Amino acid sequence: MPTNKTETPKPSKGDTAHALIKAGISAVPMIWGPSAELFQHLVQPPLERRRVEWMEYVGDKLVELDQRGVDIEKLSKNDEFVSAVLHASQLAVRTHRQEKREALRNAIFNIASGRVPEESVQQMFLEYIDSLTELHVQLLKMFQKPPASANVMMGALSSVIETAMPNLRGKGAVYNQAWGDLVARGLADNVGLQVMMTGQGLGSKRTTALGDAFLDFISEHAI
Repeated sequence: MPTNKTETPKPSKGDTAHALIKAGISAVPMIWGPSAELFQHLVQPPLERRRVEWMEYVGDKLVELDQRGVDIEKLSKNDEFVSAVLHASQLAVRTHRQEKREALRNAIFNIASGRVPEESVQQMFLEYIDSLTELHVQLLKMFQKPPASANVMMGALSSVIETAMPNLRGKGAVYNQAWGDLVARGLADNVGLQVMMTGQGLGSKRTTALGDAFLDFISEHAI
């Protein structure tokens, strides 16, 4: 028998996933005051584009997680996860660097999957994504699995860098600074790049356990 009762549509899992990301990007502070008009003209359009792109970028991934068996509704009530989404989303809309956005997305994906260290380390790693450059990450990845140094009797790690990354040849000041940043954060061994060592030493892994954990945190993993 026909009825006039109207059913209220229920939010889908996809709605929940996208709402989480929307909450994060909405938390980015806006500037108001005498310069607001100029700000809106120059900055607001690309900022809004970044907000939308990030929401779609991560929201779709969370929907994929749901389809693979992760309870998105439960995640939306997990304070640790929501805090991570808020933190990562604010960092994401501040950068145009795609590699940083991918690292932040992977971090959220890994947190949602339960593939993460304790919360304090998560927060620290998110800040590392924000502060470290693509060069830092490239160096870290290279020294986690150093290139083969066959037939090399002796040399310095700087030669390994300049051979594997020709764009850095003659730019010791740049990569030494980046290496020092990694050492200071506990991500790489405290060894000088100019120290002479054997071929075996040149091929040795130089990332720390914390460095390995960071690379795992920002990497994409299959479920």
